Amino acid sequence: MTDAPALKLLAQDADDLAVISAALQDAVAKIGDIRWDASARTLTLACNRFRWEKGAKKGGERIRSALQLGDVTGVQARKLRRDAKNAVVELLSVAFEAGEAPGGAVLLTFAGGGDLKVSVDCLDVILADVSEPWATSRKPGHAE
Repeated sequence: MTDAPALKLLAQDADDLAVISAALQDAVAKIGDIRWDASARTLTLACNRFRWEKGAKKGGERIRSALQLGDVTGVQARKLRRDAKNAVVELLSVAFEAGEAPGGAVLLTFAGGGDLKVSVDCLDVILADVSEPWATSRKPGHAE
């Protein structure tokens, strides 16, 4: 269906994370697809991301992807109903707020004002496409 390769990206600094954020802009996920494993110190988000790298003028493609943050020490949610497992959220951005080096917080910002603040000992983020892409007639739009 496509000639663009599947993404496999690693972020270990804020500049790397900006690339992952761009790839994940307008990804959609269910609240139930966000999992924090305190014992493994990981937060995983499974989502359907729009393939911006494809550059389609009309429609485009989506692909199932997984974002994993490592060395997680805590997670705070704001305006996200954790009990609404089937509620769909749209990811707008992923950013890093530096703290005591090399740690800080990864901020996942969602449409509608919700966000996750993920405290980390260091920046260790992986994004990987995990399925074949599929066509979509809906390209995400943004107000100018």
